[in-house]
Amino acid sequence: MRTLLTLMLAAALLHVATVRAAAESCTRSREYILTDSETELPHQPAAYQRLFKVCLDALTMSNVRDAFILRDGAIAIVPKIDDVATTAGTLAEFCRRYPNGVARFIRRGELPLIASMGRAVDISSGSATSCARIVGRASP
Repeated sequence: MRTLLTLMLAAALLHVATVRAAAESCTRSREYILTDSETELPHQPAAYQRLFKVCLDALTMSNVRDAFILRDGAIAIVPKIDDVATTAGTLAEFCRRYPNGVARFIRRGELPLIASMGRAVDISSGSATSCARIVGRASP
């Protein structure tokens, strides 16, 4: 019985450590955009604080391995499973939670880009479709 409790506690601590490590990308991206950036911000600082909360919430989604804030106002998502059906489900969940948000999925080939937070936050979300458009509330 004691061994089982020890294993359960270890698993819970590992889960917390994993979420905390991923949350660091939300924190690092927000801090980089607000303090280390040499370019003018396209949004007000308060918008990045709101995006930080969205980023942390995105980490709770089942197919999200990591997430971070993009300078252009989107949330970048690194999926656990990178296939069409699974990422479509994650996008649907994201859009249900944030109908005015924009999620930009990071593909396997783009992973080297996110090794540097300075390069990661500047990835464009221009190819991503906004949730407003997906749910039919925006013009084409």
